[in-house]
Amino acid sequence: MRIESRARSRALQALYAWDMRDGIALDRVAQQVWDDLAVSKEEQDFAGFLVRIVIARGGEIDASLSAVTTNWRLSRIGAIERSVLRLAIAELLQGTTPPRVVIKESVRLAERYGSEQSARFVNGVLDAYARQQGML
Repeated sequence: MRIESRARSRALQALYAWDMRDGIALDRVAQQVWDDLAVSKEEQDFAGFLVRIVIARGGEIDASLSAVTTNWRLSRIGAIERSVLRLAIAELLQGTTPPRVVIKESVRLAERYGSEQSARFVNGVLDAYARQQGML
């Protein structure tokens, strides 16, 4: 597995842990998760880059998700799916990874950490977001 793919998994683990620990800073939770899992520096570098985007643009990311998931309040979306979606939109916002790659990797993460149904949901939301933003 490529370092970027493993790093996305590590970033997802940090986002999920942060979602479960209300009120603790994301960067602090991420570092604790990565220390506990003995995550390599290469993985931490890319995962940290994505996490910093979520920290800096979290309000914008959540607003974008709310706009695309009009029938679902963000709080009603499962924690895994919500974390995958935040991670994916952060990566799409940074603009260096092709949108189709981001979507494919996100669907894979949703299926691995969630379910097949999670993967379908994530795929639909990200496809709608990317089309709305003119990325696809």
